[in-house]
Amino acid sequence: MHKKAERLKKMKPVAAGNLTEEQRAKLPPGQTLTEKFPILHEGEVPVYDMSAWTLRVFGEVEEERTFSYEDIMAMKTVTLQTDIHCVTRWSKFDTVWEGVLFRDFLKELKVKPEAKYVMFHADPDYDTNVPIEDLLRDDVLLAYRFNGEPLTDKHGWPLRTVVPHRYFWKSAKWLRGIEFMAEDRPGFWERNGFHNEADPFKEQRFSGEALDIPEDEWTRKEFD
Repeated sequence: MHKKAERLKKMKPVAAGNLTEEQRAKLPPGQTLTEKFPILHEGEVPVYDMSAWTLRVFGEVEEERTFSYEDIMAMKTVTLQTDIHCVTRWSKFDTVWEGVLFRDFLKELKVKPEAKYVMFHADPDYDTNVPIEDLLRDDVLLAYRFNGEPLTDKHGWPLRTVVPHRYFWKSAKWLRGIEFMAEDRPGFWERNGFHNEADPFKEQRFSGEALDIPEDEWTRKEFD
């Protein structure tokens, strides 16, 4: 059983630093603004043979589909700028991503009306659940570029999700499968003490209790 949620609750505070009024208005409670891009994940960074890489779509769909990387790259591309927020209490403003809007990706599929939730399946053995309604916004991506460059291996190459209005564990790196579900079920961190909804502005970090103690685990991690 993973104890990350319990460990994060016990971490020491981090100084907020000097912020402008605009930055303070954009920063969710309990977060620290950074210009770094910390690298946090469970397990080893996967290495792919791109000639064999696929993205599988299954579950509550009329037809199961398998997409190659070339299929994804051939879809309509958008570039967006957005803030991101990690449950380990760092936020990074004005990040720039390129990829396929999830709602545009849906146009390639025949999703059944009863599908209300999505489980994103990713390497290695990771998954996270998000309501479909959350994925229809104009800032939710299947992303393959960051700041004008292809994603690095440690940030999710070749494909990841970006769901910026939720804590960043909901933005799965190394995406390999999209499962449509009629009923919700918890993903990896949701099964291990993290909040099911993960709204940064409501501080929905952990299940079972509200926390107001900052922590500094992310400052000791590798970062770009």
